[in-house]
Amino acid sequence: EVQLVESGGGLVQPGGSLRLSCAASGFTFSMYAMDWVRQAPGKGFEWVSSINYSGDRPTYAESVKGRFTVSRDNAKNTLYLQMDSLEPEDTAVYFCTTNILTRPYWGQGTQVTVSS
Repeated sequence: EVQLVESGGGLVQPGGSLRLSCAASGFTFSMYAMDWVRQAPGKGFEWVSSINYSGDRPTYAESVKGRFTVSRDNAKNTLYLQMDSLEPEDTAVYFCTTNILTRPYWGQGTQVTVSS
């Protein structure tokens, strides 16, 4: 069974940092690209970042470019999102996702709140 479990969210002041983690199981993690997607209160889903299977080709939404860094540890089956210079507009539930044989899988999400 494919499982994606996010952690690391919380309350942080503007300008602060958080690192999200996504523990993957039930599939060969090192073979699949991974994504981070977020949903702000009352809004739709927004793609944040992607990383290819080997981790050497990250991509970012313009809204987070230069502030967020995606990475992965294939030995630990874990995806990360380092978030720096956080802004109130980054407040959202953050999900890690992947597609396996055209089927999408999502974690349960982790809440990030940026507020003073």
